[in-house]
Amino acid sequence: MSIELGSKLEGKVTGITHFGAFVLLPGGVTGLVHISEIADTYVRDIRDYLKINDTVTVKVIHVDPNGKIGLSIRQAKEGSAAEHRGSQGGREHGRDRHPRSRSSRMSFEDKLNRFMKDSEERLQALKRSEAKRGGRGGRRG
Repeated sequence: MSIELGSKLEGKVTGITHFGAFVLLPGGVTGLVHISEIADTYVRDIRDYLKINDTVTVKVIHVDPNGKIGLSIRQAKEGSAAEHRGSQGGREHGRDRHPRSRSSRMSFEDKLNRFMKDSEERLQALKRSEAKRGGRGGRRG
């Protein structure tokens, strides 16, 4: 079976890394769903969305001459704004992690809650990091 750009297929998640998920497609070929193509929202940990052996519907968004296949779960969803953006090249070099359309759908309270949660997580990570290093300056021998 040949894999065509723009086609929607069902596949099985065979591997998960920090940058994406590998999906086995019909015909025995494997493609990669980059972390930015998992969901319409920011994905910190892929395992919050997928696990090994999950069956997923994906859209083929890139076929490399070397045989590498780029896939998208979020663009495979019908009626998704990302589907239109992806076909028109609206993303600049794959770096559009926070599309405006998603932000405009969130209420102010949701945005504030997300900001507070992210800030708290970052502050805790910073405190853990400082504790491992022995804290900030203060004393000099």
